[in-house]
Amino acid sequence: MPMMPQQRRFRYIGLDVHRATIAVAIAEDDGSPPTSYGSIANEPAAIRKLMLRLGQPKDDVEVQLTVAYEAGPTGYVVQRQLSSLGVECAVVAPSLIPVRPGDKVKTDRRDALKLARLLRSGDLTPIWVPDAAHEALRNLVRARADAKADELRAKHRLSKFLLRQGRLQPPPKTRSWSRRYLHWLRQLQFEHVADHIVFADYLAVVAAATERVARLEVALRTSAQSSTQAHLIQALQAFRGIGFLSAVTIVAEAGSLRRFRTAPQFMAYAGTVPSESSTGSRQRRGHITKTGNSLLRHVLGEAAHHARHAPNLSDDLKRRQRQLPTAVVEHAWRAQLRLHTRYRQLCARVGPYRALTAIARELGGFIWGTAQLIDEVPAAA
Repeated sequence: MPMMPQQRRFRYIGLDVHRATIAVAIAEDDGSPPTSYGSIANEPAAIRKLMLRLGQPKDDVEVQLTVAYEAGPTGYVVQRQLSSLGVECAVVAPSLIPVRPGDKVKTDRRDALKLARLLRSGDLTPIWVPDAAHEALRNLVRARADAKADELRAKHRLSKFLLRQGRLQPPPKTRSWSRRYLHWLRQLQFEHVADHIVFADYLAVVAAATERVARLEVALRTSAQSSTQAHLIQALQAFRGIGFLSAVTIVAEAGSLRRFRTAPQFMAYAGTVPSESSTGSRQRRGHITKTGNSLLRHVLGEAAHHARHAPNLSDDLKRRQRQLPTAVVEHAWRAQLRLHTRYRQLCARVGPYRALTAIARELGGFIWGTAQLIDEVPAAA
């Protein structure tokens, strides 16, 4: 039988991944300066060949590979391929990579060398990599958010066109973009044919955008039901101000909330914690960092507005809580009481805007607490 390697050495590989090519650098565990390996094609066959070559044992010494590359538009395809090959791969946050103040030259080769060196020294911060199913759910959530933004933009174009034409008087007690409002729009006539063509085109774009949003929401509900975190999506709807769309957005953007060891870690991920610049005896805190997930922070901010109103259980909220465990429902009620009281106290001291920011941060803590509860209590029959 061939002799098994008795020793092990570590090899750290930095990848600068682009659409067509990957720059490769290698740092050995003996502390020697990292070296550039060159560039390979961004193809599965080329990546597999590279890993087999670099991980081949030599002189009865086993080689363990550790790879890192920056998060970017190429996604997690490389990470998933390397994981399937048994190679440890970290996707690192670009904003947290240390930068030398005097280093003004940036190339693919230098970036790969820097990644290999920092990976060996342990100075890189990896990000959470979702599995393929969770990433698909997140893509659908973001597609719906993009569609909603496009719908709003289309409505604004039509509204500004009507403003230029002086058409500002819909029927009394008509809400904007309601069925009655849309019926009024379809009855409008214009003196010039060109204006009527522009109006019809704007109206058709609005209708198509609205239909697109509705289609994506139906698909989102279907996908959420088959998600591994469907129980968490349902539990988060126990909170006032968090319906299905908000709940699925929180879960899709944050992933498993149990990966955050404490509530402040989840708050920091959402970017709702205050920035700080303290030294010596001087302590100074500023605005929130806004360095986390922007869509998650937006959802928390929108839900925080409900804390302005006195605690109450609407018919829709009762319906959402009907099949949930008692512990989750009680937790959501404590959140209502706490957040409303806290809002009134802070509003008198720092004003409504800062108060709502603080409420959004505390709401994140209650949401994190819900994720800890649902694995401890049995599901309702």
